[in-house]
Amino acid sequence: MSTQTNDRRTIDPAAIEMLGVAEAAQISTAWDRYKAQQPQCKFGLTGVCCRICIQGPCRIIPNKPGQDKGICGADIFTIVARNIVRYMAGGASAHSDHGREIAHTLLSVAEGHAPDYKITDPVKLVRVAKRIGIETEGRDMKEVAKDVAIKALMDFGKYDSNPCTWLETTIDDERKAKFKHTTIAPTAIDRAVVQLLHQTHVGTDADPVNIIFGGLRAALADYTGMHLATDLTDVLFGTPKPVITEANLGVLDPEKVNIAVHGHNPLLSQMIVFAARELEEEAKAVGAKGINLVGICCTGNEVLMREGVPTATNFGSQELAIMTGVLDTMIMDVQCIAPAVKDVCNCFHTELISTSHIAKVPGSHHIAFNEATAMEDARKIIRYSIETYKKRKPELVRIPKYKKQVVGGFSFETLMELFAKVNPDSPISVLTDAILAGEIKGVCGFAGCNNQKTVHDNAHITIAKELAKKDVFMVTTGCAAGAFAKAGLLSSEGVEAYAGPGLKKFIKRLEEKCGLNAGLPLIFHMGSCVDNSRIADLWTAMAQNLNITVPQLPFVASAPEAMSEKAISIGSWVISMGIPCHVGVMPPLDGSELVYGIATEIARDVFGGYFMFETDPEKAAQKLIDRLEKRAWKLRVHRETAEKYNSELAKIYEG
Repeated sequence: MSTQTNDRRTIDPAAIEMLGVAEAAQISTAWDRYKAQQPQCKFGLTGVCCRICIQGPCRIIPNKPGQDKGICGADIFTIVARNIVRYMAGGASAHSDHGREIAHTLLSVAEGHAPDYKITDPVKLVRVAKRIGIETEGRDMKEVAKDVAIKALMDFGKYDSNPCTWLETTIDDERKAKFKHTTIAPTAIDRAVVQLLHQTHVGTDADPVNIIFGGLRAALADYTGMHLATDLTDVLFGTPKPVITEANLGVLDPEKVNIAVHGHNPLLSQMIVFAARELEEEAKAVGAKGINLVGICCTGNEVLMREGVPTATNFGSQELAIMTGVLDTMIMDVQCIAPAVKDVCNCFHTELISTSHIAKVPGSHHIAFNEATAMEDARKIIRYSIETYKKRKPELVRIPKYKKQVVGGFSFETLMELFAKVNPDSPISVLTDAILAGEIKGVCGFAGCNNQKTVHDNAHITIAKELAKKDVFMVTTGCAAGAFAKAGLLSSEGVEAYAGPGLKKFIKRLEEKCGLNAGLPLIFHMGSCVDNSRIADLWTAMAQNLNITVPQLPFVASAPEAMSEKAISIGSWVISMGIPCHVGVMPPLDGSELVYGIATEIARDVFGGYFMFETDPEKAAQKLIDRLEKRAWKLRVHRETAEKYNSELAKIYEG
């Protein structure tokens, strides 16, 4: 039963309205369940509860004899380190398994076993193949695709001691040397994850620094799987180009069959898009005006980027889409589907359709999805949705009238094409020159989830507005992008309302050349959470253009509402790349001063990147701005000095 009031649970007006509906109907939401969990266990919150073996759980109380160590003798720093790196293993598993499925599908396409898929972007295929050392000249694209897919699959379990191909071929020489020196470059994705779980098994590693280095190895395996997934998804479905669409619950249509794709795997959602277009007339035959496909979470981001499918909402408010009474089916694949959505479906006519053998919810309707029969399975799902439409209860329909324009589809390649319209000889210089000139302060990449410990969407929006005022160029992925989309920050509306003079001038200069039927956005949407590798490609290109290392670059990252294991894994490889990373929710590591210090201070000394934990979004914004200003100032000073004395730019200085 809902017991909360609507104040300060969310800043999304559509969500506020639907929470009122939930309260009136006595439907429990994530906000209610979070409140019911209070107070949360402080041992767990600070990471000092050990459940690695079944002698425990051991709850550590520092400075209290007999309770200051676990039963096995593990100290507090060992326990906190083991707990946090196991999050990294979980995150790496989720992203890399996603990538493995994409690679297997590309291999099936090449061998003729997945007839409903095709090589949509041969240009990207050739570019990836050349980067990883595969011959392309005069070869059939399916032959090239097979070699690329096999090379990708080898990154999961190859037996040699060389770093993973997708890591080694996408980072600069300085980071290669750093990862070799610190021994954290993974040789195989699966090995990195399995070895970390072994390392943190009871009675194995007790050294917190060594444990964290093992975690960073798994985090770089996460990066490897993510980059691999993005590259091969682009090959299969096309590298995203600019699209114009809309976001928030107002995108639902009471006169159409409404279908939400939810999760992370585009192998399913892309086929659903094709099948929905094909079966429009069948929907009209039952009295609907057609089929309205919407997205939730990252599978929604995938089809937004490539097909312009509107976004209904993000992770934190996924239950509320069902409460509109017009969502006929919610199709789930994997990751971030809250089991509670089935309970809400039971209050309406909505059917929850599971499709993966590793992601089922009790009571859901399961329609197995197989890449070999992709379109057949997708048609089955769409037809089931059309039948469900007939059961809709008009008296329960309530759609909030909130939606905003979204201009998305900014892959790394698309950004470079946009910059090339200003400077065709050196596209990335458009961005770096603006930083050197002081027009913009630097770049911030936003990622992450929603977390009920925060006010839904508030930290994302607050930080972005503050950075915009201070002329920071911003890119985004995942549920952060969902927050910005619903608030109008992925459109020109955001530029006019919040951009500082330098940022506005920069975006308008690009806008004059872009040729879109809409203005450019305040924040550039680069894809789903697995697409954070696109942001990494951006900072690598910037550093190479400026002839500096990534840790010297005016570039920061922010996860204002980090929630999942994936978020911890992403943040960990971000700092290992040399990028300062803000996290707006305290992860369970401050139970050990040593481990906290490694994350916030020692990481800076070793890798150049480090975590900034700050739950106040206004303070977080200022910390991000301060870091950008300091790095940009140092960059300009060193360049001016090099020019003055006609010398090379200093290669080693703290950024």
